[in-house]
Amino acid sequence: MNGTGLNASLFGVHAAALELRSQRMGLITCNIANAATPGYKARDIDFAAALKARLGGASDEAAISGATRYRVPVMPSLDGNTVELGAEQVAFSENAVGYSATLSFIKGRVEEVSRALKGD
Repeated sequence: MNGTGLNASLFGVHAAALELRSQRMGLITCNIANAATPGYKARDIDFAAALKARLGGASDEAAISGATRYRVPVMPSLDGNTVELGAEQVAFSENAVGYSATLSFIKGRVEEVSRALKGD
């Protein structure tokens, strides 16, 4: 069994979800960092679409690129920048909560396997 199969059997959907949430966090952070860059177009990952693609056998890279979308601003700026700081902060917070929950599940699973291996 290869590493990917082992991850799938031990962690199920959570291993893929953690990687996708990490990638999404990076993209949202990039948006926030470019909030004052003229012409910058904010992007986000459609998490559900990316996870579905990943579970369907797509690589992380293919799943992410296929699920990356440009944000449509509520109030476009005059300089062409589509970053709306409030929306980015909300997306970041929601993603951070999901990341933390997924990480907690994986941590619990690792502890469970460790106890089983020790015979506790």
